[in-house]
Amino acid sequence: MVGVQRIGVDAVSVDRIALAVKRSGPGFLSKVYTPAEQAYCAGNDERLAGRWAAKEAVIKCFDGTGICFPRRRIEILPGPNGAPRTRLLGNDRGAQVEVSITHHSRLAVATAHLEIPDTGTMLPAPDAVLIPERPKDAHKGTFGTAVVLAGSLGLTGAAYLSSTAAARTGAGLVRLLVADTIYPILAAKCTEVMATPVPEVAPGAVGHAAYDSILRQLAIASVGIIGPGLGRDSSTWRLVLDLALHAKCPLVIDADGLNALAVSPRAKGKLGKNRVLTPHPGELARLTGKTADAINADRESAARKAAKEWGAIVVLKGAHTVVAHPDGRTSEDPHEVPALASGGTGDVLSGIIGGLIAQGSEPYAAAVTGVYVHAAAGRRISERLGDSGLLASDLLLEIPLVMNVLRQGGL
Repeated sequence: MVGVQRIGVDAVSVDRIALAVKRSGPGFLSKVYTPAEQAYCAGNDERLAGRWAAKEAVIKCFDGTGICFPRRRIEILPGPNGAPRTRLLGNDRGAQVEVSITHHSRLAVATAHLEIPDTGTMLPAPDAVLIPERPKDAHKGTFGTAVVLAGSLGLTGAAYLSSTAAARTGAGLVRLLVADTIYPILAAKCTEVMATPVPEVAPGAVGHAAYDSILRQLAIASVGIIGPGLGRDSSTWRLVLDLALHAKCPLVIDADGLNALAVSPRAKGKLGKNRVLTPHPGELARLTGKTADAINADRESAARKAAKEWGAIVVLKGAHTVVAHPDGRTSEDPHEVPALASGGTGDVLSGIIGGLIAQGSEPYAAAVTGVYVHAAAGRRISERLGDSGLLASDLLLEIPLVMNVLRQGGL
């Protein structure tokens, strides 16, 4: 079923394009046209003008859809029958585009027709789902600062995914703390996220020596996200434990952060209700001393007991993710999305929950909302890709689209 249909029209003078080529030459061509388009046009002004007009028409079609393609990522080449065929170079969310190009009196005229498939209705949201408001007069400080402690050698992707997810969820500022050795990787990978090096005790491993500096960062943060890809060095785990016990701001603790808590029984009952633990069944088994089979046999009960035992909010991941509060409240998410069963998607979830807390959401509401947004994003993608092939990074661009639907009441 077609969800969105748009028509775009544009016209450009062939002489104008010829002048741009004459003035800027290769610089102009490389900014507008793909190598394949340049080879096909071979300097022909009419062909270049036709593709310029067609790209502009396509861009007009996407206006207001939340999807943006610059000219160089819209490729228009002849199809088997000679008619122009459009290829979108990037995540097109299932969009289909057809273009036509005509010439008259040294004028190139193009029309584009866009169809975006209907992504389907959203599943009913749990009562606690709440999307933060975005005041019209807001600035980045309005939406808080998330500090992320993540990543180690071989696990830099987890740091990127969790921190970028916090930014995509709407956090005003996101600072990513990483070990010195892996800092150059994340500094190059992250543009909007502020990668910051901290001292390490082994290559790529942040250790307890960085405790004071990290605690100072958390003291001025709205939320901390600790654990994705952090590694298993004993000094790292000691650092995680002390931060979990002493940081004043809310914390989302995931992955290796949970493994650090699992070997530290003295932390049980001492974390506080502004801590959100995000285990899968295996991690919850380690936190509670049970087996994964026992956890899965009664997921709601297992999550509720773990929340009371640890004194923290517990997000038991999986189909129908369960969120449990130490006071006995629980919420079960309606989604079953097998496409989310791939590496890195949990890192994205921790970033979403942290991003919501940064914007002022109470931790339990942030956990329930984050789980719903994460699963809804996965569901929308799987409607296009099927039940396999979803990458964790695919979720990043879908997060704000899901949140926009929720803001507009699209449940």
